Amino acid sequence: MANKRVVLSDVARLAGLSKATVSRYLNNSIVLPQQTTQRIEDAISTLNYRGNSLARRLSKGGSETIGLVLPEISNPFFAELAEAAEEAASAHQYSLVLCVTRNKLEKEVQFIRWLDTRQVDGLLFATNKPDNGELLAELQGQSNIVLIDEDIPGAEVPKVFADNVTGGRLAAQQLIDAGHQRVAYVGGPGELMSVRERHEGFRQALEEAGLPYLPELVLFGDYTREFGQYALDTLLALPEPPTAIFAGSDYLALGLMDGLRTHQLSAPQDMSIVGFDDANYAELITPRLSTIRQNAGELGRTAVELLIKMLKDETQENSVSRIPVQSVSRESIAPRRKTPLNKVS
Repeated sequence: MANKRVVLSDVARLAGLSKATVSRYLNNSIVLPQQTTQRIEDAISTLNYRGNSLARRLSKGGSETIGLVLPEISNPFFAELAEAAEEAASAHQYSLVLCVTRNKLEKEVQFIRWLDTRQVDGLLFATNKPDNGELLAELQGQSNIVLIDEDIPGAEVPKVFADNVTGGRLAAQQLIDAGHQRVAYVGGPGELMSVRERHEGFRQALEEAGLPYLPELVLFGDYTREFGQYALDTLLALPEPPTAIFAGSDYLALGLMDGLRTHQLSAPQDMSIVGFDDANYAELITPRLSTIRQNAGELGRTAVELLIKMLKDETQENSVSRIPVQSVSRESIAPRRKTPLNKVS
């Protein structure tokens, strides 16, 4: 037969006190002599009482828990970020609870309000859709929250982002160095900070190389494989398609490659492609994807360290920390083809 669950009355009985006295002690609503306090703690230890562990942590001033709010976990980038954040939180004796929003505003709002109910001491918060003003309103007056990966414009909280402009410039430079002159950019939602910054780096690289910026070769949409396929179809339908594409995420790059296969084309023979993220699948696909490595683990660790300092009342400015990026060259880029790509009907 399973062991009987230990309850509060068991602790009170072993300590020789009333249930009400033990309950008030655990909720920090009574001051007891040291000898009495020790009897309660000894009883809790002897019985391995866990039933009111949250209340005991709250009585000490916090839940000893950090929330990590992510739009999804199927994307390997977010999975890597979560693993690193949990390890960093654990090193500071904090638990980390994963909060997945599936990009639903009501879920994002719910998790922000956890700060009001003290279910968590602080939040690491990531969104990957444009804010219509509702998230900003929820963040007003909140403390102990750090934005990661993507901005919520106007939010006066610390933020940890990748160096997106440099990443965009390095990505475009890989393609330019291979001799490409008609280079396209396919990104996520144009309202997002990361998308705009990567696009800006792309534009800077073209300007520095003396190449024209062609608006018809710039497409914004969703961070999905489906949009990558759509973008590829759109670019191939142009009178003069590009010879290379910078995808604003590795996930978009997968969609572009899907689209090439649909048209019986391939990378890099027919189209050179470079991504952004260096997800764990980037070197497992064929061809292995050239990309820009943004260190998801470092994003997670940096954000946790920043939040811990805030929880310890070490003054923090509402600063923006930037994580360096790195250019990774693999097999999805080849020299510009000598003959134009046949127009696809």
